[in-house]
Amino acid sequence: MGTSFRLGDLTIHRIIEEERPLFDPLEFFPTLTKEVLEENRSWLEPTSIDPATGKLILCIQSYIVETPHHKILVDTCVGNHKDRPTRPFWHQKTDETWQRNLAGAGFRPEDIDYVMCTHLHVDHVGWNTQLKDGRWVPTFPKARYIFGAKEYAYWEAEHKRTPNPVIADSVLPIVEAGQAELVATDHAMNDHIRLIPTPGHTPDHYAVELGKGDTLGVLTGDLIHSPIQARYPELGMRADVDSAQGAVTRRKFLECHCDSGRLMCTGHFASPSTGHFTRWGDGFRFMPAEG
Repeated sequence: MGTSFRLGDLTIHRIIEEERPLFDPLEFFPTLTKEVLEENRSWLEPTSIDPATGKLILCIQSYIVETPHHKILVDTCVGNHKDRPTRPFWHQKTDETWQRNLAGAGFRPEDIDYVMCTHLHVDHVGWNTQLKDGRWVPTFPKARYIFGAKEYAYWEAEHKRTPNPVIADSVLPIVEAGQAELVATDHAMNDHIRLIPTPGHTPDHYAVELGKGDTLGVLTGDLIHSPIQARYPELGMRADVDSAQGAVTRRKFLECHCDSGRLMCTGHFASPSTGHFTRWGDGFRFMPAEG
């Protein structure tokens, strides 16, 4: 499956910013043991773990969903010129890959009707804004930006306590420009796009159901980061706000969608990033899409 494909009467485009080994799996998943990692290394390599470095391979990407009426961008990656000193590989990026891939898929920023952020972490809000004449301004001038209301309230309060550059440069400028819509995360965007609450990784994280009438696919966001979390749904990720809630959310989601025929469009799995979940003992296996 390529970076653009059909799903019913929708067209989906993957807009990739980068795909490479980034994190030590034992640090990324704090409760993962060396023993369990070694037991699973044979199927995780070379797609999900890089044999040379031992690091998790993650795809940092957006999805564009073309409905019969709208062009909807879901998650906006890391972005350029952002101060991210705790993430050296994302600090002050000047990489045109994402912009080039957006154009390659046939889109200009002014073509986007909605920007949906499944949550407000660094690698999901970066291209919300761009630096222009020394100011952060919305990258998508005609778009409404859809944030979970509770998600926004949580990070706004955290930012007031401890300033957070991600919120300062990639979220608040959207609100100040009057382009933000704060919604409940069970909100129906239209007859093709529905939000579903998937809390845990962040307080008001949402996934996105696709399809008119029946659900044909789901954009998972960060309710799951790697196929090893399908095998072990209780495996939390280090940036989870509530790992226990995240585990409950993940298992419930996987139980709902495994062996369903629905296409799962993951946020960070290695390419092709899309596929289906099936049962694997007490857990689940991710089967990448073909073609």
